[in-house]
Amino acid sequence: MSERFFLYDDTVDTKTRFVSFMGENQRFDLAIIQSDRYYGKHIVLDIQSNRFAIIGEDDLKEPGYLEFAYKLGEEDAEELRDFLYQLI
Repeated sequence: MSERFFLYDDTVDTKTRFVSFMGENQRFDLAIIQSDRYYGKHIVLDIQSNRFAIIGEDDLKEPGYLEFAYKLGEEDAEELRDFLYQLI
């Protein structure tokens, strides 16, 4: 067996916010992680769908980004986008 080659192996302090809200069509259970990585963007985990994305304000403005990342319809993605705009 060959020796494992790490690109990096760091431990960083993070701040995690757990939030749940009911949209018009579905419930969102999110873990929103802040750290000094990813150029100020947040890691947003959707616990119900088992999907996550690294999201900043620029990503929220990108058409279709949330729909693709979380496999959401347009209406549900807009509800998530509106909520995330308050945080990011």
